[in-house]
Amino acid sequence: MSASGTDVFLCRLDDVPDGGSRGFDPARTGQDTVVVVRRGERLYAWRDACPHHGGTPMAWRKDEYLNAARDRIVCAAHGAQFDIATGICTLGPCLGQRLQKVALDVRDNEIYLKET
Repeated sequence: MSASGTDVFLCRLDDVPDGGSRGFDPARTGQDTVVVVRRGERLYAWRDACPHHGGTPMAWRKDEYLNAARDRIVCAAHGAQFDIATGICTLGPCLGQRLQKVALDVRDNEIYLKET
């Protein structure tokens, strides 16, 4: 479903829990390729691909991308931790590298992946 002809509908805002994360498969390949983290009304979106080793998916189980304190994105495969707001690796084997940002648009409480 596309609102502007190029943007891809992901979900309603309330479908991403405040303080939580959710993975999405916008290309319908059978594997999540985008992770969205919600902090109140702010959303942070990244490619679900750890920069350490060839874009390894990061969730340790479906929609679970955050550490126990829920203040960092964690790659379950390598233990790397990433700042939610900047995507920069703050701990682990890819220190200083960053996740690839994904552009979102929120309209009428619906989240869209902005295709470029």
